[in-house]
Amino acid sequence: MLIETCRILGEIGALLMFIGVLPYINYFGAIELVGLILVMVALYNLSGNYMEKGIFNNALYGFIIGIVGAVISSAVVIVTVLTSLTDFLYTIFPDWNGDWAALSGLTPDTSNITLDSIMPFVTGIIVALIILWVSAILAVFFIRRSLTTLSTKSGVGLFSTVGLLLLIGALLIIIGVGLIIIWVSALLLAIAFMRIKPQQTQSTTATTAQT
Repeated sequence: MLIETCRILGEIGALLMFIGVLPYINYFGAIELVGLILVMVALYNLSGNYMEKGIFNNALYGFIIGIVGAVISSAVVIVTVLTSLTDFLYTIFPDWNGDWAALSGLTPDTSNITLDSIMPFVTGIIVALIILWVSAILAVFFIRRSLTTLSTKSGVGLFSTVGLLLLIGALLIIIGVGLIIIWVSALLLAIAFMRIKPQQTQSTTATTAQT
């Protein structure tokens, strides 16, 4: 695939990732997923064009780590709910006989809700968020390596800047502002793809440098 085609795919993919979170545009993450796939396709082919496997491989490692982290954190939440929900229901419905169909006819006693009764849920959510946070940092670490290599091979320094911003954003996710930094990074990634020189221009430059 020509570098020009890779550039276009990367631009479109990064823009989809940027606008996909906006209201009335986000369809359960489908737009971001399509954008991510386009970016990965662009990185795969750029890896071949620049003869540098690290461009795609590191991005792939980051992608896999991100998915695994999301799956594990979701599993922690599900397990927490399944193992603690029954005890919690007995707490707020003292007269419940264990029949799930009878819950609709019972009146909850909120006075029985204490910190101890909700602590299993709080603990599960905190553990899930920590897993998600750590996996995000690890994923972005590899993505940054991919973008740094691409920056060197393409001569577009903005790729390296995007990688740094993504890492900063991942570290700051815990206080919320990191999500904004990551979102802005998607737009900068699109701009970085726009700055990649066409294959013909790069070949001409390389030939000139050799002579």
